[in-house]
Amino acid sequence: MNFPSYRSRYLPAMTPRQIAALPDKAWAPVILATGAIEQHGPHLPVAVDAAMGQAWLSLALSVLPAGASCYVAPPITVGKSNEHTGFPGTLILSRDTLRSQILAVARQARAWGFRSLAVINTHGGNIPVVVPTLREIRVLFGMRAALLPSRGIAELSAQESRFGIHAGEVETSWMLAAAGPHVDLSKAVCEYPARIEDPGEVRPVMAPALEAWTSKDVSKSGTMGDAPSATLEKGERWLRDGAAAYAAAIAQICHEGRR
Repeated sequence: MNFPSYRSRYLPAMTPRQIAALPDKAWAPVILATGAIEQHGPHLPVAVDAAMGQAWLSLALSVLPAGASCYVAPPITVGKSNEHTGFPGTLILSRDTLRSQILAVARQARAWGFRSLAVINTHGGNIPVVVPTLREIRVLFGMRAALLPSRGIAELSAQESRFGIHAGEVETSWMLAAAGPHVDLSKAVCEYPARIEDPGEVRPVMAPALEAWTSKDVSKSGTMGDAPSATLEKGERWLRDGAAAYAAAIAQICHEGRR
């Protein structure tokens, strides 16, 4: 069995006595990764979101500032992915099941003596469940609860920035850097759910009026973005920048917990 690179912070790798003896549980957050197993076009594996949660943790914890601390819970690798139904490989949790899993982690972390939970989320479909559940955790358990903010990427084209929402330039570049052998760029396609110049104000995303949709409604391939524009160099740079931002956010939670 191989534990992740952050083994010294990974709660499942510890004995009960080690967990009980941790000296900084009053202010060091427990980090919970929430991801997904779902289609990511013809060129990427279905485990992209679950894999990226572990990639972000490995990178962010390796650059955690001095004086900051955190511990990592077992990840929730399957998420609320019903928008990707109909593609082989997609696994789906209901809203209630995902909520219950997050609450269970928080409840047990609180019982172990932790007072803070932070979620690193790598699937957009989880957000409508994660955010209100974190509010519940604050009310039910008296814990500080936060969603770690992701870092935007300024160098994308206007079209990609607005409608490159799934398996496009960004995710494909990340995966080239994090798990290159599992990416097949020869199968990458460019496909968008909408165009900036389209008339009207109703869109699947990023519009005054939003329509409900599934991937099959807006994409033949399952890709929503310009996947062929991805490069290893972009992925490495964007991963470094994102990891630094996550590390800074964790350090801020530590600082606030100590006050």
